[in-house]
Amino acid sequence: MRYAILIEQATSNYSAYVPDLPGCVATGVTLQEIEEEIKEAIAFHLEGLREEGLPIPEPTSLCQYVEA
Repeated sequence: MRYAILIEQATSNYSAYVPDLPGCVATGVTLQEIEEEIKEAIAFHLEGLREEGLPIPEPTSLCQYVEA
């Protein structure tokens, strides 16, 4: 599955979250680190859902940029 992620830049790091997986978040100092961390967070989150016997949410979020 491919999940959309949102990455935000803070003062000294980046944070990311997955709109389709509430509570699935990560932080990192670099963009490369945040990408690795959010991949691990998604895997961990899905593993937890499976262990609890809960359904795995289908990816439904869409990402697009618009000119302003």
